[in-house]
Order: sequence, then C-alpha cells, then structure tokens
Amino acid sequence: MRGGDRRPEWGGAGAGFEPPGCCWAWGFCQALARKGWKPRSEGSQASHPGAVSANTCCELPASQKLEQLNQYPDFNNYLIFVLTKLKSEDEPTRSLSGLILKNNVKAHFQNFPNGVTDFIKSECLNNIGDSSPLIRATVGILITTIASKGELQNWPDLLPKLCSLLDSEDYNTCEGAFGALQKICEDSAEILDSDVLDRPLNIMIPKFLQFFKHSSPKIRSHAVACVNQFIISRTQALMLHIDSFIENLFALAGDEEPEVRKNVCRALVMLLEVRMDRLLPHMHNIVEYMLQRTQDQDENVALEACEFWLTLAEQPICKDVLIRHLPKLIPVLVNGMKYSDIDIILLKGDVEEDETIPDSEQDIRPRFHRSRTVAQQHDEDGIEEEDDDDDEIDDDDTISDWNLRKCSAAALDVLANVYRDELLPHILPLLKELLFHHEWVVKESGILVLGAIAEGCMQGMIPYLPELIPHLIQCLSDKKALVRSITCWTLSRYAHWVVSQPPDTYLKPLMTELLKRILDSNKRVQEAACSAFATLEEEACTELVPYLAYILDTLVFAFSKYQHKNLLILYDAIGTLADSVGHHLNKPEYIQMLMPPLIQKWNMLKDEDKDLFPLLECLSSVATALQSGFLPYCEPVYQRCVNLVQKTLAQAMLNNAQPDQYEAPDKDFMIVALDLLSGLAEGLGGNIEQLVARSNILTLMYQCMQDKMPEVRQSSFALLGDLTKACFQHVKPCIADFMPILGTNLNPEFISVCNNATWAIGEISIQMGIEMQPYIPMVLHQLVEIINRPNTPKTLLENTAITIGRLGYVCPQEVAPMLQQFIRPWCTSLRNIRDNEEKDSAFRGICTMISVNPSGVIQDFIFFCDAVASWINPKDDLRDMFCKILHGFKNQVGDENWRRFSDQFPLPLKERLAAFYGV
Repeated sequence: MRGGDRRPEWGGAGAGFEPPGCCWAWGFCQALARKGWKPRSEGSQASHPGAVSANTCCELPASQKLEQLNQYPDFNNYLIFVLTKLKSEDEPTRSLSGLILKNNVKAHFQNFPNGVTDFIKSECLNNIGDSSPLIRATVGILITTIASKGELQNWPDLLPKLCSLLDSEDYNTCEGAFGALQKICEDSAEILDSDVLDRPLNIMIPKFLQFFKHSSPKIRSHAVACVNQFIISRTQALMLHIDSFIENLFALAGDEEPEVRKNVCRALVMLLEVRMDRLLPHMHNIVEYMLQRTQDQDENVALEACEFWLTLAEQPICKDVLIRHLPKLIPVLVNGMKYSDIDIILLKGDVEEDETIPDSEQDIRPRFHRSRTVAQQHDEDGIEEEDDDDDEIDDDDTISDWNLRKCSAAALDVLANVYRDELLPHILPLLKELLFHHEWVVKESGILVLGAIAEGCMQGMIPYLPELIPHLIQCLSDKKALVRSITCWTLSRYAHWVVSQPPDTYLKPLMTELLKRILDSNKRVQEAACSAFATLEEEACTELVPYLAYILDTLVFAFSKYQHKNLLILYDAIGTLADSVGHHLNKPEYIQMLMPPLIQKWNMLKDEDKDLFPLLECLSSVATALQSGFLPYCEPVYQRCVNLVQKTLAQAMLNNAQPDQYEAPDKDFMIVALDLLSGLAEGLGGNIEQLVARSNILTLMYQCMQDKMPEVRQSSFALLGDLTKACFQHVKPCIADFMPILGTNLNPEFISVCNNATWAIGEISIQMGIEMQPYIPMVLHQLVEIINRPNTPKTLLENTAITIGRLGYVCPQEVAPMLQQFIRPWCTSLRNIRDNEEKDSAFRGICTMISVNPSGVIQDFIFFCDAVASWINPKDDLRDMFCKILHGFKNQVGDENWRRFSDQFPLPLKERLAAFYGV
C-alpha cells in the first residue's frame, strides 16, 4: 500500500510533561523518589536516589542517564507503577513513564529479572482498560513491544486474555484490548498464522468479524483493521470466512465514522488483488461505492478509495469492468488532481521568489547511486530496458510522499495505458475547459492531466499537439510558480514528439524557454526545469549540438545561483547532456566553460560528503564524453577515486574484525568511485595506462570483486572490462586470479553482477586469444545455462551471446562441440543489436564454430539466416564468412531442398538474403 498509516508515538516529552529538577531523567528520578522509590543496585542494600548523583546525571546525554537508571533492577517496576497506578500524576507524565519502559523493553528485555517481567506483563493486562485513551494506547504499545520481542510464545495467556476482554461490558476495556490486538496483528501477523502458537487466528478472525456490527465506531474500526492485516497474505483462517468478511464489509459501506470507511476501502483494494473472484459478482456496486468514496469529505478516506482505481487498472478485467463507468470516473479523478487549500499552504504556493533562501537539510532526499550496468545499443529504438523512475508524478514531493492529487494522477496515468485513445472522448472536453481557465489552480490541474495521459494516449493526442505545445511553452512564463513547475514536467512527457518534429518548430522554442526556467527565481521551478531538460537531452541527443554553447552557458550560470538541493539535480542535467552529445562536447571552448566549476565543487567536497555521489556520476559521464579532452583534469580525479576505494575497503576490514569499535563504511562511496574510474578508462582509453601503472588499483579491484555487496562486485567487473580494453598489459598478470572469481559470479540470481562479469569475460577473451584455453571450463557451462534460461533479461542475454561468440572466436575447438545447445537463443538474442565491434567479434566466433562443427547448426539454420540478415553493413571479410556458410548449406542440401527450406522464411528475410548474399 502506498503511504500507509504511521502509528503515532503517544505522549512523549513533547506532551506537556516538564519534570522537576535540572534535567528530565534526574527530575524523573526525583519524582519517583517523592513517591517513595528507593533504587537498589544489584546486590546492594536499599539506597537513596543519590546513588546516581544529580551532577553526574546532568553531565550525561539522555541515553546514558537512562542507562544509569537501568542499573537498578527495580527501576522498570517503578516505571510500570507510574504508568498504571500513579493516578495522582498527570497523564503525560504517566505515558512518558510507559514510553521509557517501552524503550527499555526494546533494548534490555532479555536482561530483566523474571519477577520484573512477570510484574510488567500482569500490570499491562490489568490496566488495558484505563479510563484515559492516552494511557490505554501506551499500555497497548508496551504489550505489543513485549510481544514483538519473541514473547508471544512465552506469554501464552496474552491472546486468550485480550480476546476475552473484548466481551467486557466496559467500553474502555474492550477498546483497550482491541487497540493492543490491532498493534499485535500489525507487528506479528506472520507468527499469528503459524503452528508455533497453534494458529490462534482460527479463533481470532471469527471473533473480530462479530465486532463489525458493534455500536462503537472506534471498535468497528479496530475490528476491520485487525482483519485487514491478513488479506494480502491470503491467510487460511481468513479465506475460510471470506464470504462472511465481504458481507460484513458491505454492511459497513455507509458507516458514519471516517476511520471505518477508510478501513473498508483499504480492505476492498486488497481483496481486488487476492480474491477478485469473490468481488466480481458485486463489481458494479463496488465501483459505484468507490466512486462515492473517492469524493469523500475526509481526504484519508478519499485517498484510500482512489487506490482502488490504481489496483483495478493492473487487473486483466479492468477494461471490461470500468468501461461503462468512465464518464463518471474520469471527472472524479481529474477533480482530485487540483491542489487543495492545505496543499498550497504546505507548498508555500504563494511564495514566488525563494531562490536566495537556503535549503533545510531535511528537504534533501537521500540519493542512491545506481551501479553501472554494461548494455548493448539497439537498432530499433536506442532505448534501454532500465527501469526509469524519472517520469513519476512527483511534482509536489514536499507535502507527503503520497496524497490524493498524486494518487488521482497516477490512476489516470495507468487508465490511459489501459484504454489508450478510447479515453480521450472523456478527457478532451474537460481539458478544453481546464487548460484555459482563469483560476490558476484549475489551469494547473489541467496541465497535470495533460501530462498524466501523455504516455497512454500519445497517438490520439498527436493531432492536438501542434496547438497544445505552443500553449504549454507560453505557460512556462506564467506568473504562478506552481503553474510553471508543472508545465516543465508535462512538456517533458511530450519531449519524444517535440524532438520528432523539425527542430525550429518546437524544439528550439521549448529549449529556449526551459533554459530560462532553469534560471527561475523559484527553487521548485528550477528543479522541475532541470529534470525536464534532462529528459529533453535524452530524447534529443545530438540534435542539441548546435545549441551547446547556449546550453552550457545557462547550466554553468546555474552553479552560482542554486541552493544545495537543486545543485544535485544540476549535476544530473550536466551528466545527461554529456551522455547525450558524447564527443561533441570535446571542444576547448566547451571544456573551458564546464570543467572549472565542476572541479571547484570537487575540490570543496570532503571524502565523506554524500554530495560526491551525484558529482562523481556527473564527472563519469563528462570524462567518457570528453575523452582526451579530460586529460588535464584526470590525475587528481583518478587518484581521489583510488583513495576512496582504498579507504572504504580499509574501514570495512576494521569493521569485520572489530564491529563493536569500528562502524561499517558506506560502500556507495566505493561503488561511485569504481564507476568513475570506469568512465575515465572508457573516455581516456590508452591514456589511462600511466595512471594505472602508478597505482594499486588492480589489487584493490581483486578485493572489490570478492565483496559481499553485489553492487560493489557489479561495478568492479565493469571496471575490469574497461581496463581490459584500455590497458590490458596491466590486467594480464592478474588473469589467473581474476577468472575463477568471474566464473563464480555467473549467477543470474544477481542479474547485474552476472551481466557485468559476463561482459568482462568477453573483453578478456578478445585480448587473451588462444591463451584463454585453460579458462574455458570455468565459464562455458554457466554461460550456456544462462542463455537457455527462461525469462532472462534482454541485456544479460545479449552480453552472454556476445561472450559465447567471442570465446568461440578465440578457442573454437573448445566451444564448438556445444554449438547445438546454444545456437538458437544465441541468434535470437543478437538479431536486434546495433552493428558494432562486439557484434562483429561475436559473429566471427559463431562462423568459426560452424566451420568446426557444421552439424551443430543444421536444426536451427533458419535462426542463423535471420541473425545474419540483421546486419546492416558487415565488414567485407565477415560478409564473405556469411556467404560461405549460406552457400555451403545450400549446396549441401541441394536446390530443391533449399527452395522448400527458404519458402518457410518471412518475405523480408527471403528478399534480404537474396539481395545481400545471393541465396
């Protein structure tokens, strides 16, 4: 579920409790003393609280003050005493006592003396029905914390007792017991359904169902929430009562309590995933009900109901079930996409210029580096199959991670992908009204709608884009920052179409306006414009080359303008530009503009600063693009990367040896450094040789290749492949050590690690030639197994095929006997990749193996023909190899058989082979 409920911490120091004394722990101790507590140290006579002197206590951090107090075995008895018995104290003080006890349970429960444990347990159960909601909730949290410490087995009377208390005439007792049970169901769902406890759910679930009709809304809400914990796991005890559960849910549909309605909606959303069969007969009514609830006055209920459309869109029956409801549903979703008044306040929607206000650090979300995966380029689209999250509807992340606006937009997005252009008759009339509305909030929601349908309805939208794109480009200058920022995002969703038109028509005006927005005076707009521009860069690639000076001018100026958060996004935009225009960036005037600010930031950042991640990623792309142009900057960058790897490995060794004394390092530093070294090796080629010669990088790589963390191994194998290409003379002496490690990492459980290890083996084999012979047995069987596995990702299949081809090229006698086992998937894997050196060497390998073992290809010869036809422009000697094999096969079988065989070919294949190879 998205954005599930967070359980509030009850009471706490902020709840108005200001204890006497000079610090709260000491003051708390004093309060206990006033009530008659005389703490005893282990084995000592009763003594005064002064055993922890006031002065000592004041000088210690809070955690240590509590550690001091925890030396008294009966301190926890007093905490439970204050929570449950000291009715004269105010509630926040009593609750605080319970929360301190909860933390002690978390940290020290196994050290509590038996008597103390038993006393706490019995006091909890005796006071679960306290008249104060705050105290009941605190007791409930304490019970569930004890239960989650593996205590459910050691507290056999807990669940029966709580279940029996549900039948109490006293409301407080019933509610307190239900509150505790709900928390236990949330925290310990798995063990409740296990034989360890004798499957208590068989009794609990029918019991909970009885309370769906209770007169108290709070109790009804608890009952539904408890059962909801067991839907997704398809718990047997619930499945036995599924019809009764659904019937009871329907009875609660009109409940006046928002919390009950929210839990009913949540249940229906989950049932959609796991028991669609049971909902289908009622689907028309459920859809009508969810339409009402998506417009509920209570936003939490509306959000929970809105999840229903997202989940339904993923079900195969969605198209048929929803088609008749679209005229009602689409306006409801569109309406949900407007900013609410509270959203605008939280987003500071009335603050237009804030670029000079420094970011607060909590606004900056942690960044995770995505390790380098080596992939082939494709003829058909140039699009890799990486998961790309940049398109998510993420325009207002500073409110909460998930709200009604985002959920409505995401639902519209997925429905657009289900119905495609069939959705447009329901959307276009609304869009017309929204996009030109005089109220900015309405207009803004229209622009979001337009962006949300971009992917699914692209074909149907094309006739309207010549009018809409100029309108949106105009909206980039709107006086409202929130309109400008959403417009950036929506335009990025249509970037593919913009780039497919003549550049002067839309690309140039869009780029010009987006670059202005990159220098906007509003931080949110800067961020949206930078992200949108990065998307445009990916789509436009070398189309941007004529404008490079103008683009770099803007991006470099932004360095001096941006606050912390947007600076990190700017690195990404620069890195993407480098990836997109490649060597076109390697001009002295561009290098002179770009490198000084990047190197200045690089020098300012400390080794332990996480801002290094995006900067290292950016530099990696820049180094690859600039090639020899990066030479003047490479030495200090190379050296620092090597140091980062060395430092991280050293810290990891210390942590392994003495985990109590040394913290585990953040290995992301090492991963990003390895990836930048890869970028340097790729960009500088042979020029990196001297730097490698003067460093211990190969020793460090040997350690990285054996690291426990898959991402470290993944990046080290990418670097190994790049260094093999750039300066094999330094890698060769280590091959005997490296190859066994590469062999053990051909494990498709770790797709990216396996992919990069496979690619590195292929690069090494090309360099080693016939000397690769002793290593073939270490790798060949795994590679053949991988290429035959079902559901292997495309990138891994392609790299595996290339590496098998390369191994066969250098050692045909060793690999050719297995030809029949891999020829078919080999051919289908490589038919779509672009003509390049890797494809060339792989096909030479397959041709050489066919000449050694012609019978290995006979059964699947049609696949070989198809793979050969995928070449646009093979080198002459490779074309001759193809000709020789094709004509050899034709002569072998005779004209008549060949005619019958080639009649099976699709026409384009037949024509292509005839035209290019004369068969």
